[in-house]
Amino acid sequence: MATGQKLMRAIRVFEFGGPEVLKLQSDVAVPIPKDHQVLIKVQACGVNPVDTYIRSGTHNIKPLLPYTPGFDVAGIIEAVGESVSAFKKGDRVFTTRTISGGYAEYALAADHTVYTLPEKLDFKQGAAIGIPYFTAYRALLHSACVKPGESVLVHGASGGVGIAACQIARAYGLKVLGTASTEEGQKIVLENGAHKVFNHKEANYIDKIKKSVGEKGVDVIIEMLANVNLSNDLNLLSHGGRVIVVGSRGTIEINPRDTMTKESSIKGVTLFSSTKEEFQQFAAALQAGMEIGWLRPVIGPQYLLEKATQAHENIIHSSGATGKMILLLN
Repeated sequence: MATGQKLMRAIRVFEFGGPEVLKLQSDVAVPIPKDHQVLIKVQACGVNPVDTYIRSGTHNIKPLLPYTPGFDVAGIIEAVGESVSAFKKGDRVFTTRTISGGYAEYALAADHTVYTLPEKLDFKQGAAIGIPYFTAYRALLHSACVKPGESVLVHGASGGVGIAACQIARAYGLKVLGTASTEEGQKIVLENGAHKVFNHKEANYIDKIKKSVGEKGVDVIIEMLANVNLSNDLNLLSHGGRVIVVGSRGTIEINPRDTMTKESSIKGVTLFSSTKEEFQQFAAALQAGMEIGWLRPVIGPQYLLEKATQAHENIIHSSGATGKMILLLN
């Protein structure tokens, strides 16, 4: 039977809305790779907050309906299109983006968004690399332009991007501080590169951070929840300090004067603003991290494909993230 005639299970979205618009279908045609494309038999797929924003229709990425969600998958190359020389059937890979969507048994991807998955990492870990590590690398090295010896506070450090940011920052010679709201989360943050961790549910945790860093303040803050923390962030910064906004779920009132005396800055980051060349640079650094061993994804909640609705509920409404949420296909 030709690949194009095969059917697969996939999550389909026919209208924007809440998690209930995620529909599992078992009669979706398996796509055929064209020029510079590969078809991946998906073993695991990362679930990211951005998936929920796109699904709700509130994100600037608005796919044509119906569509299948999911960017970062890990799996085995099933077939390659013409002009693909870097991969062959049977290769273990992960992606930073898919064309056809990752919440499915097979996913189509452009060959330049696909990377070799080393044997030392399993498919669950492979599905936790794409958006978290590439976003964290872009935030730290490209947006914040961190230098060895600087201090970085990772706000919400126990989730997928947070853990990635701690590991990368430690590997690049920074003093790493993290926040997490549970004992388990704090333990994970310390195990993955942070020198110190603080509980952001404690009323006086900001004072504890200030005491820890002294009068100089923090050079860089990687912010996952800017609508809650941005005003406090500006008071924690050093002279010339930078807040890099990776995530926000609403509005916040700040005093711009807080940026003036320290000549500090607030910069937003989104992974898909990266050029093809930047992705290649990030990938080279992260591949080295895999080889050397400092890039070690931590897996959090795991869901079967048919539980995608529950995964979307939990990624937004559960507090105290620990590790990267993934969907399992096999």
